[in-house]
Amino acid sequence: MKWIDGGVTAPKGFFSGGIHCGIKQKNPDLAMVVSSSLATGAACFTKSNMQAAPVRLCREYISKTKLFKGIVINSGCANACTGTQGMDNARRMSVVAAELLAVEPCQMLVCSTGRIGVQLPMDKIEDGIKHLSSSIHERTHIEASRAILTTDLVPKEAACEIMFNGTAFTVGAMAKGSGMIAPNMATMLAFLTTDAAVEPQFLQNVLREAVENTFNRITVDADTSTNDTVIMLANGANGTPPICADSPEAHLFAQTVLVVCDQLARKIVLDGEGASRLITVHVGSAQTKDDALRAARTIADSLLLKVAFGGNDPNWGRIMAALGRSGVDVDPDKVDIYIDNILWIQNGMRTDVDQDTVKNHWTRDSFTLYVDIHSGDADGSIMTCDITHGYIDINL
Repeated sequence: MKWIDGGVTAPKGFFSGGIHCGIKQKNPDLAMVVSSSLATGAACFTKSNMQAAPVRLCREYISKTKLFKGIVINSGCANACTGTQGMDNARRMSVVAAELLAVEPCQMLVCSTGRIGVQLPMDKIEDGIKHLSSSIHERTHIEASRAILTTDLVPKEAACEIMFNGTAFTVGAMAKGSGMIAPNMATMLAFLTTDAAVEPQFLQNVLREAVENTFNRITVDADTSTNDTVIMLANGANGTPPICADSPEAHLFAQTVLVVCDQLARKIVLDGEGASRLITVHVGSAQTKDDALRAARTIADSLLLKVAFGGNDPNWGRIMAALGRSGVDVDPDKVDIYIDNILWIQNGMRTDVDQDTVKNHWTRDSFTLYVDIHSGDADGSIMTCDITHGYIDINL
């Protein structure tokens, strides 16, 4: 397994581009990802009941076909809570792109991100799609990754090449997300590509499992978006037979998708609005996996604790308080807390570990809180970040 450059265009037969079409004042705001041949598609979407028009349209298209030419993505406008016109606009984006690429409208998926409740400037978007489609055979992955950003400070890409029985296959990806991040499948979008051929149901299962263990294990501000979408396209350009659940390379493929998603998830948390550090909250020895994740998420979402991260205040009482309200059955006299590998709290009480040692770890760019509740053998982790005044500045 080797990390390589190229983002979504790293796999054979994928092309992308990004431009400024006029949704935003000056930054890139329209991107396309296109396969040289029709690709098998899979997707996971927000569980919010307030689903944006492009989410509803993609759900409709995926119910009709599993073969897609590509994806059109705009930033600067979420096309959410925009009524019938918003749905018409999302559909128009797919129609225009499909006509230019000589495919059916349902074979062009559509995603949007940005402000809720605003209609898309369709004249600008249509012109932008026409411009992009004429130059889409360029491997301009950086431009595409920048065009999908909103409050993000940096583009987020990952690509990995794997050898199996002398043949290489690649998984590439790009994502955006910085605020409104508590995916429940943050304003989060992620797009994955692979040049392996993959059986449709297996691709959906692999993507769903990867999403559950990466994007659904992060939080910036405990908010879930109306537009959260993860899409994966597999075009088979490496020429090997389709991978299915029984294929010898099935596990390796699934692991590769997982590690690529994990890279993107980490980058999203690191780029959280106003964030300065990444913290992994790991709860161990719970009765069930659900209990471990519920406890870890409650701790990771605690506003008081996230402020303590940002203020360099190692306040373990806030960890205990969050654990206590998580709904998980916990004996406070059996809780141990480690910061990295240092035993900080034992049997619910502070140890004699030097406070400066604890603070040294607390102020690192990245560290782990391990909370052992001694009630079973299940565990689970959530990645979070600190809250600083920067979060308020960005969202006012």
